[in-house]
Amino acid sequence: MVRVVVGVDPSGSGDADNADNDAIGISVGGIGTDGNAYLLADYTVKAGPATWGKIATDAFDRHAADLVVGEINYGGAMVQHVIQTARPRTPYKQVTATRGKAVRAEPFSALYEQGKVRHVGVFHDLEDELTAFSTSGFTGENSPNRADAWIWVLTELFPGLTRAPKQTMKPKLHLNAPVVDGAWMN
Repeated sequence: MVRVVVGVDPSGSGDADNADNDAIGISVGGIGTDGNAYLLADYTVKAGPATWGKIATDAFDRHAADLVVGEINYGGAMVQHVIQTARPRTPYKQVTATRGKAVRAEPFSALYEQGKVRHVGVFHDLEDELTAFSTSGFTGENSPNRADAWIWVLTELFPGLTRAPKQTMKPKLHLNAPVVDGAWMN
């Protein structure tokens, strides 16, 4: 592998009484020397921060990863804190969802169609979540935490496929611009 990334999509789950909570998506993937992406593992779990932090950082070590990416829309800096508490000095990058899940997943469906994304093993639950994305959004029953973590990994491995949010440029008005002799409209 040229690069390996662990993706984390957090939820508000705890270690106890978490039946109604969403799972914490934890996916590991890499980009091979052939330029293809490889899904290596899915460690998604319903657990509290100490538990999922240890699972994510153990995955980082087990797969000799380069980076952990974590969505901050839920919990803000909490993900980084959990990762750094479980394994100090773990390289971490926060990501923010500015568009819907289906829109974020869309660029990667083309990679799947081209055979540029491979699964190393069988990942039934994650594959079910991925196939529940449609042009009308996510049609699955629960939140697609596994798929979301995997999409964050793919986003980090293929940054050119996603675009940054549009930045609106404000026109600069020069109301107090100096008048120069011979200038237009002088």
